[in-house]
Amino acid sequence: MKDKSKNPIVFKSQDFAVRIAKLYRYLAENKKEYVMSKQLLKSGTSIGANVFEAVEGQSRADFRSKMNIALKEANETLYWIVILRKSEYLTEIEYNSLYPEAEELKRILVSIVKSTGENNSE
Repeated sequence: MKDKSKNPIVFKSQDFAVRIAKLYRYLAENKKEYVMSKQLLKSGTSIGANVFEAVEGQSRADFRSKMNIALKEANETLYWIVILRKSEYLTEIEYNSLYPEAEELKRILVSIVKSTGENNSE
């Protein structure tokens, strides 16, 4: 098992997943919004799950594949954050707190996917 304690993307994605889980609970309980918030919960928590799996990847290709999936989930999460804001389930303050964090995760994942793709030798 690899040491994840020194991997910032693991912790950033886990912390983000916790924020998403808490937001889901808030949206479901207080706003009675179940459909979009469930989509956000699935994609937002999947980022960290795929990152966690990638770190344990069996090969460089496996690592890159899982990180690529995490990147796709980050893109979907950004989409749902925008839709929840535009439909006024998220306030501007909530949106401005969450969106930049999701964007940062996406930027990190893009960088990881690009850098692992440059040296495609296994």
